[in-house]
Amino acid sequence: MRSQLERGLIQVYFGSGKGKTTAAVGLGLRAVGHGFTVRMLSFLKGGMYTGELFAVQRLYPLFEVSQFGRNCPWGSLIKDGFMHCPPGCRECFIGSDGPTEDDRRIVRLGWEHARRLAAEGEADLLILDEVTNALHHGLISLEELLEFLRAKPPAMEYVLTGRIAPPQLREAADLVTEMRRVKHPLQRRIRARRGIEY
Repeated sequence: MRSQLERGLIQVYFGSGKGKTTAAVGLGLRAVGHGFTVRMLSFLKGGMYTGELFAVQRLYPLFEVSQFGRNCPWGSLIKDGFMHCPPGCRECFIGSDGPTEDDRRIVRLGWEHARRLAAEGEADLLILDEVTNALHHGLISLEELLEFLRAKPPAMEYVLTGRIAPPQLREAADLVTEMRRVKHPLQRRIRARRGIEY
């Protein structure tokens, strides 16, 4: 597959603030608007109920999302507005006890898929959503991520998101945006809202 991009760069969106995945999806929408092919791999997210996931499914095959994480047992009920995520729920996310063997296996499947997409030139834009969180939990090593970036095809754009970005990752990127939380509704105990936060 021949890329439509003349020159691809590496972008990193990180930080404690809201909007990293939203920014990546927005860039994906812009790319699809120009006829580009977008592949988004969501690490540590599986069977999620977010509105952007359902929206981009309508853009298939130009925009394709694959999830590599735990499934939410209440996802369909939350999606349809019948319930909220239970307070303190840790079934969908890695808690203080760390990742399980299932987490490791699922993330490794996603990582191999990312490497295959890059090697085969299967996208103009490759979004690795929450990949730095997988890095933080030791599910992907910093060295293998940096090696992946060094081997980037020249005409493919990469976007990496997650809460953290080590200095080496920031140095390897062409564009780095930190999303810093200044104020958030959760601080006032306002729950995540369907259609706005998810």
